[in-house]
Amino acid sequence: MDSSRSIRERRPKGFTLLEMVVTLSILALLTVVAVPVIETSVKREKEIKLQQNLRMIRQAIDDYKKLADEKKIKVEPESFGYPPDLETLVRGVEVEQDISDQSGRKTSKKVLVRFLRKIPLDPMTNSYDWGLRSYQDKPDSDSWGGENVYDVYTRSQARALDGTKYSDW
Repeated sequence: MDSSRSIRERRPKGFTLLEMVVTLSILALLTVVAVPVIETSVKREKEIKLQQNLRMIRQAIDDYKKLADEKKIKVEPESFGYPPDLETLVRGVEVEQDISDQSGRKTSKKVLVRFLRKIPLDPMTNSYDWGLRSYQDKPDSDSWGGENVYDVYTRSQARALDGTKYSDW
């Protein structure tokens, strides 16, 4: 029997220390490279969601304002046609709707119009508490005057991937 062959056959199965060190080094390198990429990806997803939610709320405010300007809903004169708060966009308002029956006569009917199903979550602060601006507030004001809701913004003071502040979006 060949002596070198019998030594190889008796050798225990497993990894050498060198193989383990090389493997762990490669895994550590991959982790160091992957973590920032994953963090950036998660941040980008939150930014996209923030843009969508801001667009949705602002569109609801604009729809409310349009109905107020068309005199289809009653609003306080000092509100300039903007909703008093975000909850009003969820609760809805009654709108006069003209309906023609089969004989051609026009009648009016009140219909409840909702602008939002619910107030969306702010992905940056993970809350439903949005920063609000009224039409009477100064453009750079960070406190809400309470008269109406002209605009919304996130209360997060963090910076976006492009370097801008989220609260300026």
